[in-house]
Amino acid sequence: MVTLTQLEYIVAVDTYRHFGKAAEHCFITQPTLSMQIKKLEEDMEVIIFDRSKQPLIPTDIGQRIIEQARVVLKQSEEITNIVKEHKNQVSGLIRIGIIPTLAPYLLPLFVGHYKRKYPNILIKVEEQTTENIIKLLHKDLIDVGVLVTPLEEEKINEKPLFYEEMLIYANKNHPLHQKEKIHVEDIAIPEIWLLSDGHCFRHQVVNLCSYLGTANGELPFYFEAGSLETLMNIVDNEGGITLIPELAKNGMSKERLANVISFSNIKPLREVSLSYSRHFAKHKLINLMLNEIKETIPDFMLDKERGTVVKWR
Repeated sequence: MVTLTQLEYIVAVDTYRHFGKAAEHCFITQPTLSMQIKKLEEDMEVIIFDRSKQPLIPTDIGQRIIEQARVVLKQSEEITNIVKEHKNQVSGLIRIGIIPTLAPYLLPLFVGHYKRKYPNILIKVEEQTTENIIKLLHKDLIDVGVLVTPLEEEKINEKPLFYEEMLIYANKNHPLHQKEKIHVEDIAIPEIWLLSDGHCFRHQVVNLCSYLGTANGELPFYFEAGSLETLMNIVDNEGGITLIPELAKNGMSKERLANVISFSNIKPLREVSLSYSRHFAKHKLINLMLNEIKETIPDFMLDKERGTVVKWR
């Protein structure tokens, strides 16, 4: 008979693709874990993992079993959550992945309030690119991602939070400050600084202005930053322009706010959502988190109709 413990073991091995690391995660010895998985394979008369490959990979039938095991484990966790909700308890661990272009601006707005309001919730946050968050969600290594959507991922649900405007940040001496009306084509210029590849905001900028690869042609040096703050510092000191999301204005000095420009012919938006596996069991925790974030965001940013959502994929 298959046990939940055996299912936990095969899911751990699939996640880490290594018996030793999986055993460490499950707080057991490697021989014990290997023996339990071997017994499961013998009982079902199938091979779940191809041990001849490095790193370890599941067989075709093994992959199907592991996918169903993840569903079963999430459903078993839901039983515990039902009992907690019945007893009106708010507790548990929530593991959050958040993209770097949101973390420094959004986290300070809500995470402290969320923890103080629900002190029995253990919150773990890590900053990751969107693609890494998607991988971590698929492997159940995080519970929820705070990122830009739509993702259009088959096994991931999305709950939109708010819609923030994409704004121009231009050096104080840049000619854009002299223009009465600024159109999207005005930013498709060689002196635009971009985030490094892998950041969804970079792809949104490229999609927005149909950028054709002329970046850095009139810049003092070639550089692709990992943070918006770095880009703004470079624009301040070296010239040129970049794009920033609306929340980046929070806490800006008056000098910097004077460098922020809106488009005249369009209001480009990025949709920020909570994303989670379709088998996610901690629905109460995520709904409380969603409400907490929405309470900290200005009402006008909750309105999707105030502009045009720019896709990044």
